[in-house]
Amino acid sequence: MIGAMEERLARVALGRLAEPGDPRVAGLVAELGPVALHERLHAERDDNGLLTDMAARLEGMDPARDLDRAARLGIRFLIPSDEEWPTQVDDLLTAGPVQQRGGPPLGLWVRGPLRLDELSDSVAIVGSRSATTYGADVAADLAAVVGRSGVCVVSGAAFGIDQAAHRGALAAGGPSVAVLACGVDRAYPAAHKGLLDFLADEGAVVSELAPGCSPTRLRFLARNRLIAGLTRGTVVVEAAIRSGALNTANWASRLNRTLLGVPGPVTSAPSQGVHQLIRSGAATLVTSGEEVLEMVGAIGEHLVEEKRGPDRPRDRLTLREQQVLDAVPHSTSVAADSVARTAGLGIIEVRSALTRLQARGLVELTPSGWRLATLAQG
Repeated sequence: MIGAMEERLARVALGRLAEPGDPRVAGLVAELGPVALHERLHAERDDNGLLTDMAARLEGMDPARDLDRAARLGIRFLIPSDEEWPTQVDDLLTAGPVQQRGGPPLGLWVRGPLRLDELSDSVAIVGSRSATTYGADVAADLAAVVGRSGVCVVSGAAFGIDQAAHRGALAAGGPSVAVLACGVDRAYPAAHKGLLDFLADEGAVVSELAPGCSPTRLRFLARNRLIAGLTRGTVVVEAAIRSGALNTANWASRLNRTLLGVPGPVTSAPSQGVHQLIRSGAATLVTSGEEVLEMVGAIGEHLVEEKRGPDRPRDRLTLREQQVLDAVPHSTSVAADSVARTAGLGIIEVRSALTRLQARGLVELTPSGWRLATLAQG
């Protein structure tokens, strides 16, 4: 029987060997298991009996040392057999590849006290790095409402919408998690070191990559699938036509997770990608944190009342009372029979209606007759 430590070491080594999100490795791990795959690759020889490049690279790795070094930095490495493993990411196995990335992570390096098995109800808020003031403000407001409700906000700690989302959640006292395209011991971007350190103290910083690894374009694509895979729903606040946030949105759709989009001005280039998602029906339009919670919550949770204008005194009138009220002038006073002729109703019915309307403050009786009260003229 394969022990947990043997599997953990094999997954660390395979993670060092392959780029995150390599669908070929994910498929082989699912088929053979990480330990058997590691042993096969480690034993590979070419026709002359020489170690292959892959086997040679494995020969030079020391996964036990990687784990010890990470532990000294307060970093843990999770594998699927761990109680803390976020099982929702396993759905990535059947989602198919996007831009040659796919499959569940081999393992997850985590820095911070927040447990990843608590992220099944979390919400991703993503968008443009070059966010407008409008986009950043909206992202922060959404994250504050979501975070205040106790739902974790997940994002990528990048400039723009990501940063605003993390800060909005934290300012409201809510939990937040950053998913990186580099090692969790690195601050990328460097300007966000303070934010990432705070998240490591209060929430969590997560990556598939071992400590010390640098970010690359391919790793950002792999990171996007993990953001979508960890969360119940993804909100795209601002995204241009070729924005990386649309890659995250694509993963959310493939995983059958809730995909939401915040509209921007129709003339705004940074919102064109979001508008396209909404127009195609891929994303549901949302304009507030309350609407986000309603969409990602369980049925009956976080219900949002339909917005409507303020109630007016006229709204509670019967049809006959409205007819009478419409027949009463506002600048002059007239007799009840004049109101009856204008309304096309009988005098007795009109007198009764006028009395009720007077009690509601909608008409008033002057020495020369009936006229609209100030309340009814608004």
